[in-house]
Amino acid sequence: MGFFDKTPSAAISRTIYFKVLIGAVLGFTLVIFCICSIYWGAMWTTPTHTLPGWIVDFDGGFVGRDVSQAMNAIAPEHGGVRWEVVPASQFPGGLAQFEHAITSEKTWYGLSINSGASANLTAAIQSTDGAYDGSTALTFLGSQARNENIYPIHLGIITSQLEIVCQSLALQVAKNVSSLANAGQLLSSAPQIVTRPVGYTIANLRPFDAPVASAVTFVGLIYLLILSFFIVIGATTARQISGLENKLRLSSLIKLRLTTAFIGYLWISLCYTLLSRAFQLPFDRQFGRAGFVVFWMLNYTGMLACGLAIDAIITLITIRFIPFFLITWIITNVSVCVWPIEVMPHIFKYGYAWPFYNIQRAVRCIVFRTKNEVGMNFGIVIAWIALSCITLPVFQWYMRRKAVREMEAKAAKEAEEKREGHLRA
Repeated sequence: MGFFDKTPSAAISRTIYFKVLIGAVLGFTLVIFCICSIYWGAMWTTPTHTLPGWIVDFDGGFVGRDVSQAMNAIAPEHGGVRWEVVPASQFPGGLAQFEHAITSEKTWYGLSINSGASANLTAAIQSTDGAYDGSTALTFLGSQARNENIYPIHLGIITSQLEIVCQSLALQVAKNVSSLANAGQLLSSAPQIVTRPVGYTIANLRPFDAPVASAVTFVGLIYLLILSFFIVIGATTARQISGLENKLRLSSLIKLRLTTAFIGYLWISLCYTLLSRAFQLPFDRQFGRAGFVVFWMLNYTGMLACGLAIDAIITLITIRFIPFFLITWIITNVSVCVWPIEVMPHIFKYGYAWPFYNIQRAVRCIVFRTKNEVGMNFGIVIAWIALSCITLPVFQWYMRRKAVREMEAKAAKEAEEKREGHLRA
């Protein structure tokens, strides 16, 4: 028949077709405005909140005093850095201990006013030292690998602030030097003492020096979830085609589904890990040779967490509606991986408990030696696995019970129709 045939059968088929198609279009319209808006919202106003930075005066002289006061007085920009002066007594180990505080993520950024900054400047003025380098006075401390997206934004803001402070100090020094007897000699032999008495250096303690890592801290996580989805669809199709979906006892069916997932993801996660290894992603910086295994197990548990959630939900809503869950699962996970959650609107704090966020945090530790919270990250991901291992059997029991009731009702109806047929005969 043609699509527009006027037969009753064609009319019924067209009605069903349009109902299903329009329902799908309306459903994805809701997805666009309700679910996709989560990701758009994550990118729209971010960074919304400021991040903390510490100023530590190891100098104790006029340079330390003036820089600390000037930086602390700067009002934080929207989504910028809020500075706090922290006593140098908290860092008896000096600059090295301050650097450790940054890499341990006790704060996001640091500004060290280095020991001897005032004394070195004073001595250079008195001796007309042409080799004086004012950039040794201040050191900005940061960790790009903690979040490579926010770091350049804040670096630009902070360097602009430091330039303003350094120029202000240069004006003060110029005024003081103008009255000295050796002012002319200073300007001719060591002009940098007057024009740039105080400068700064940038210490990127954990550089994002493996660009291929972007594949496993953001986009690759989507691939990881999609691969998990493929395993779910493959296993579901295999059970349906083979007839095991209906032939197996409930306990055997649940065991088959869980066993298939745990074995299948082990191999797929190994291939995913070997792909990263082939493109020379460094695994040995934090855990040595064990880094490869740690990364593999992270991918394995990540696939289980993402895939088992899909496997459980597909039992309840069936394969017809799984695209709606899949896009929701992807977007809610991805939205918290672009920016630090600290600078995002508070609604995105749910990300601390989501799989993607914890996977990429652990990846950064393995590859770039950021703060080691790998144990906690594994724990959260494993909690998702445990949740799915509980919900999948429950959902499977519910759907099997529902199917049995439907079969019994159908059998009873057929028996009733048969009995009525015999009576009529």
